[in-house]
Amino acid sequence: MKTAIVTDSTCYLSAREISDNNITIVPIPVVIDGKSYDEGVDITNEEFYKKLKTSGSFPSTTQPPLGKMIELYKQLRDEGYENVISIHLASTISGFVSSLDSIKNEIEGLNVYVYDSEITVRLMGSLVLEAARMAREGQEPASILERLNQLRSTFGEYFIVDDLQNLVRGGRLSNASAFIGGLLKIKPILTFNDAHEIVAFEKVRSTKKALARVEELFAKSKENLDYPIRAIIIHANDEPAALKWQEKLQTKYPDLPIDISYFGPVIGAHLGEKALALAWLEDYTKQ
Repeated sequence: MKTAIVTDSTCYLSAREISDNNITIVPIPVVIDGKSYDEGVDITNEEFYKKLKTSGSFPSTTQPPLGKMIELYKQLRDEGYENVISIHLASTISGFVSSLDSIKNEIEGLNVYVYDSEITVRLMGSLVLEAARMAREGQEPASILERLNQLRSTFGEYFIVDDLQNLVRGGRLSNASAFIGGLLKIKPILTFNDAHEIVAFEKVRSTKKALARVEELFAKSKENLDYPIRAIIIHANDEPAALKWQEKLQTKYPDLPIDISYFGPVIGAHLGEKALALAWLEDYTKQ
């Protein structure tokens, strides 16, 4: 059975990865000063962060129109696909997964499996790449979904942000009240809790201390793992800081694959510029 892999633009895969793996990307709109832009289509990362500095209001995000999603699924069916696995950003961040669940049975002759990644960014992109590999091999949707669940269970991540204002205003920080006081003097460390919500984990007094604390948390997590992992450093328009951190970690862990990725406009709208993250997961490339 022929299976298509669909995801949204917050996976932040490269153009080559998308093309080589026959992945369909749905752009998520970001709104700046009342104007809507489709991420990765009519606004680049550089343009977004430049606009962010001069915008008169906080940016926001919206869901892609469901009518366009129905058209996309029908197009894939007409191209000969019998199944679609649609992998998207966490339902705790966006209502997109819930919206897709409401229409997944409307496309006659096509089985649509809507998958909540429970995360976003390059971690979600890793799920997408693994699903694409398995689909290319002709594996059944049930096997692919089972593997995605297993890989998703290996995710770990910590975020360091300069400013919580966007997350607080957007209602995407579940324990915001505990972190409102004295925000100008701290670097909050965020993570996802067991309910897959973004939560403030600790208050740290400087970026240097925040990085050191994340490294400590990563080391403790790594000690308890019995499978190979790969790490990802993710930045919001601060590649020099990401590369510097990568160099430091690579010296400490010379055999650990450490990739560099980024927070694009949609996620950057909530985290703000200069955010940094360290994420890790099972090394799915070692099959």
